[in-house]
Amino acid sequence: QVHLVESGGGSVHAGESLRLSCTASGLTDEPYALAWFRQVPGKQREGIICIARVGTLVNDRFKGRFTISRDHPTNAVSLQMDNLTPEDTAMYYCAAGNPVQALLAPGYKHWGQGTQVTVSG
Repeated sequence: QVHLVESGGGSVHAGESLRLSCTASGLTDEPYALAWFRQVPGKQREGIICIARVGTLVNDRFKGRFTISRDHPTNAVSLQMDNLTPEDTAMYYCAAGNPVQALLAPGYKHWGQGTQVTVSG
């Protein structure tokens, strides 16, 4: 069974930074992509950034603020979030799969439970 676990969420003030981590176990299919999404209640899940064989793909909304890195030996991926704003308040999810489009949620088969990020003004 594939298991993804996010960590690192919390409450911060606007302008501060936060680093989220995701650890994966049970992934046997290759190649696969690891990605970060976020979701607020009542809205669709939004793709942030993805790292795959070809490289890194970033949603234009987050270019320059959010970056991703992958730790191959431990199958861990991190999301560095800088200059946070209250609009970044959301549940953040790690996902794994082989999507046709890297930043669309339906293409991912495996998801973590999410980690909450709250940014106060």
